[in-house]
Parts: sequence; structure tokens; C-alpha cells
Amino acid sequence: MSGHSKWATTKHKKAVIDAKRGKLFAKLIKNIEVAARTGGPDTAGNPTLYDAIQKARKTSVPVDNIERAVKRGGGTEAGGADYLTIIYEAYGPGGTALLIECLTDNRNRSASDVRVAVTRNGGTMADVGSVSRIFDRKGVVEVAKAQGTRTLEEDDLLEATLDADPEDVLDDGETFRVISDPNAVVEVRKAIQAAGLDYESAEVQFVPQYTEAIGDAETAEKLFKLLDAIEDCDDVQNVYSNEDVPDEIGDQLD
Repeated sequence: MSGHSKWATTKHKKAVIDAKRGKLFAKLIKNIEVAARTGGPDTAGNPTLYDAIQKARKTSVPVDNIERAVKRGGGTEAGGADYLTIIYEAYGPGGTALLIECLTDNRNRSASDVRVAVTRNGGTMADVGSVSRIFDRKGVVEVAKAQGTRTLEEDDLLEATLDADPEDVLDDGETFRVISDPNAVVEVRKAIQAAGLDYESAEVQFVPQYTEAIGDAETAEKLFKLLDAIEDCDDVQNVYSNEDVPDEIGDQLD
């Protein structure tokens, strides 16, 4: 996940899905396995698992793969791993701040892979706390604007989620992101469903307190090269950044 730029978010997600589908599937499967291990394999009592499965289905992960991941996480099928969550901090081109979230069964491998990806692609590793202090953990529900034959408006989402106390609705071009307190993400998602709307994903993420504007196409290109290299690491689950790529800069990279 990148920063608030509509162009950056849309282009980057499409690039990941189209060019790296296999790696994306593996990350989503790992999320399901961890959710099932942590909260149990029953989606009725484990909303984190429910949403992890929903996100995988939306990305066309095969049903058999999803079911096996639930069984591994739930302990009814062999092969599950004991994953640790590790956060690394870095800076990218243009002064962008990066939080790199890994899910790994080998801490040393993750540290080495992330450091190589960052330092060989124009970034620098940061001291613990220097980057994380500008990010907040938030509930994020992503909703596509295209809802069947209708196009969703921001007011529709605000009205649907009002009782769930959302903090903000962000326009990402083809989608909206409904931001909430981390503990409210399930209630926001349920409110969206109760309004008859489909959602893309619902999870707790790191959201930047402010964004860093990218001033030229060369810097933007270097940044996306760095983000791609980091996301290509097997143990990296999410990359959060605070870049803001203006449309006129993004258009130069199309």
C-alpha cells in the first residue's frame, strides 16, 4: 500500500496484481493462515479471518488454496509455520517515509532481504521509531466506486457508516477508503454490507499523518522502483509510505 496519491495507489496496486500475481497470492495465503492460527478457523467468530478470505477471493486466489491455508492455520492440516510480525523503517527518494511489515519464520532472512532491497534501490534504513512515529494504526475498509450498475458517491458511504463512527473517507480514484479507529473496522465493514454495498478489503493498516509531495517524474520513478523491490521480498506483507505523487507527475510515467 502506498500513500494518498490516487495515481500512485491505482498504478501501484495494478502493477503488483498484474506482474506479481504469484507472490501476491502467497502473501494473501499467509495472512489467512496467520488469522486462522490466531483467532481460530471459524469465520463466524473470527472477523480477521473473514476479511482475509474476502481479500483473497477478490484477488482471485483459488478456493482450494484458501481452504488449505485455513486448515494449516487451524491445525487440521500439516505444514503450517509459526510466523512473526516484524516492522522495518526506511526512507525513500524525495524524503518519503516507509514502514515495511514482514511476516516471517526467519528473522535474519527478512532483515537481510529488506536491507538489500532498500539500500540497492535508492533508499536508506532508518532508526527504530524515526518513521513509525508519523504513522497511526487505523481501520481501513476499501470500497470500489463501481457497485454493479451504480457509481458510489462519498455521501453514500458516509451515510451508510455513520453509526459505526468513521473518521474519514478518502478518494483513491477507482475506490474509496473508509478510515476508522482500529477497533471499529469490523463495525464499519458490517455497516457497509448492511447497506447492500460490496467491499474490497477490511483490515488494520498504518496510515500516515501527513504526506510528502514528489516534485518530479525522476524521483517518482525511483520511488516506485524501490517499492517494487521491497514488495518483491518473500517475507514482506505490506509497505506503507507517505508519498503524494501529483497527477501531472504521474502522467509523465504512464
